[in-house]
Amino acid sequence: MKVTDHIAQAKGTLISFEVLPPLKGKGIDALYKHLDPLMEFKPSYINVTYHRSEHVFKKKADGSFEKVVTRKRPGTESICAAIMNKYNVDTVPHLICGGFSVNETEDALINLHYLGIDNVLVIRGDAAKNETNFEPEPGGHKYAIDLMKQVTNLNAGIYLEEDLKNSHNTRFCIGVAGYPEKHFEAPNMESDLRYLKAKVDSGADYIVTQMFFDNAKYYAFVKACRDIGITVPIVPGIKPIYSKKQLTVLPKTFHIDLPTDLSNEILKCKTEEDVEQVGTEWLLNQSRDLKKSGVPVLHYYTLGKPHMVANVVKEL
Repeated sequence: MKVTDHIAQAKGTLISFEVLPPLKGKGIDALYKHLDPLMEFKPSYINVTYHRSEHVFKKKADGSFEKVVTRKRPGTESICAAIMNKYNVDTVPHLICGGFSVNETEDALINLHYLGIDNVLVIRGDAAKNETNFEPEPGGHKYAIDLMKQVTNLNAGIYLEEDLKNSHNTRFCIGVAGYPEKHFEAPNMESDLRYLKAKVDSGADYIVTQMFFDNAKYYAFVKACRDIGITVPIVPGIKPIYSKKQLTVLPKTFHIDLPTDLSNEILKCKTEEDVEQVGTEWLLNQSRDLKKSGVPVLHYYTLGKPHMVANVVKEL
């Protein structure tokens, strides 16, 4: 079932979660243990992230270097299918530009379609760890909008092999990312919104936001989107704070601000358990306010601390 169908049929605010695929070499049981305490809340769908490949150069015996490519968290397509099979819940695999050619992307989309997955979240993805700027894979997409157009082409039955006859249309519901505090590479919010509107105009069905900790920024973002003619659902993405390290890690990694009241309360904490308590209360207040405002979905980034999210949703 499509995300937009869930939203259209809902009588109130829905719940969704986001998880990581297991690390290579690990079993799927850890992921199930992560999800088990969350499933009692009957999420409408679960997002599964995708991580680009990484490469290192290993020195060979003759003194030359060999490029070795690895993917630390493979298997997003199969993880989505496993979650659907075990929990009977819809999944939303992330689809990224980095590390994939257009042919590999098409193959992945075909596999997702065969598995009965109706949704994808299309994002450019981050630069490789050893690169300063994002560089596409040779023969791959440089921008999320180009990747999204490949999905819309498949939805129209247009494949890379143009001479295919009687080709089958896919039916993906396409989500894209929005940034209440703007994408860090955008020169200003106005230009960032124009790029977002271009993606919506090209076929995006809904928007899910980067995490934020100040609801006022989400409301301002939604208003700005509506003011320029974006009418699709805008799903807020929220996350718990559980460690003092996040006061520096989150702004550095995700280019977001933390409210002064939140950071001051965390700095007062003497233990990580105290931080979790502050973070839980903050997330609960955020959630209550967003739900009261009538947001379509509360989308929780659960990575690392599913019990905190479970405690919050239980209170809701």
